[in-house]
Amino acid sequence: MHEDQNGGGQRGERPAPPSGVDQEFLALERELTVFLRRARANQGEMAREVHPDLESAAYGLLVRLDECGRQRATELAAYIGVGKATMSRQLRALEELGLVAREPDPADGRAWLVHLTEEGHRRVGRVRDARRARYVSKLSHWDRREVAELARLLNQLNRGMEQR
Repeated sequence: MHEDQNGGGQRGERPAPPSGVDQEFLALERELTVFLRRARANQGEMAREVHPDLESAAYGLLVRLDECGRQRATELAAYIGVGKATMSRQLRALEELGLVAREPDPADGRAWLVHLTEEGHRRVGRVRDARRARYVSKLSHWDRREVAELARLLNQLNRGMEQR
């Protein structure tokens, strides 16, 4: 008998769900796990497309700066969900790659604002355009209303998952 990855049953068999567990939430967990695994792999690919030495986790910072413009490191850390030390290390690496720059915050001389450089904008824009083209290609058989509904539901999920 071969055990599956969860440690039980024959290969290919799914163990019975725990009693009292809603099938809908088990299905949601399973699909989100697959989706997140693929998203992490894609994020790594996109990071390497921006720059071969770019860490996967730093790609999200670049996208945030592309969408929101100049921000304080503390705002970025809160948005990404990392500590100040981690954010500092990631921003230093992005500066060394020439993708971001810092400038004093005119509202508070002790703080710094981080922004994409021209090169950072160019590279992130190219990768984001290519990613959107892949979405269009992969979902071309979907009705646009379904795409809009998926975006709406994902937004609702993201808002519901925010830490409070």
